[in-house]
Amino acid sequence: MADLVYPPVIAFAKTMFRALNMKITIEGEEHVPASGGAVIACNHISYLDFIFCGLGARRSKRLVRFMAKEEIFRHSIGGPLMRGMHHIPVDRDAGMGSYKAALTALKGGEVVGVFPEATISPSFMIKDMKSGAARLAAATGTPLVPMVLWGTQRFWTKGRPRDLTKRGVAVTIAMGEPLHPERRDPQDSVMAELRSRMTVLLDRVQRSYPQQPAGPEDAWWLPAHLGGTAPEPAVLEAEAQ
Repeated sequence: MADLVYPPVIAFAKTMFRALNMKITIEGEEHVPASGGAVIACNHISYLDFIFCGLGARRSKRLVRFMAKEEIFRHSIGGPLMRGMHHIPVDRDAGMGSYKAALTALKGGEVVGVFPEATISPSFMIKDMKSGAARLAAATGTPLVPMVLWGTQRFWTKGRPRDLTKRGVAVTIAMGEPLHPERRDPQDSVMAELRSRMTVLLDRVQRSYPQQPAGPEDAWWLPAHLGGTAPEPAVLEAEAQ
């Protein structure tokens, strides 16, 4: 398929990274295959995560096709861009169509990006995940690559004002050893292993992150167990009940 929109969007994003003097660290790039289908499963802490998730596949020269909410595709500006980059709209009331589109992309040798948590995690920890990523990888015999992002929440996340001009922010993109689920594997077991690997990855990048909050009022972007003021997962679960 022709990619006339994706390359200039990537070029623009890299220009913005330089202009904002971002401190971007990418780890585990070798885990994204240079050819053939693959599923990337990434944590979700920011409205900008798809930009940085895609950056993690650049050394392999892959363009990631993201599964994203259909509402974005109806936006006057975002819609044409999403369609031009051949991302996959997800209609939560009729999900089979998007699942089949992702299967077709994977069988065609594409890399598909999935946020298995579905929505942003306010605790900035890995929350419960849906099984779509495991089902896609198992159905197509493609590797399932765990990925985590850290630092992106400082630009724009749920419940916080966006600050897209913040300079000097460190962003870490880390990928781990792929899983290779098969059709006969229990999906719950595959997802439990995926979540475990993502949790270990996230804990490592959080603890090695080179920046700290500027003061108590800036501690919102750190999870509670690391001294921040982000709500704890147990509290969020209780509020949701």
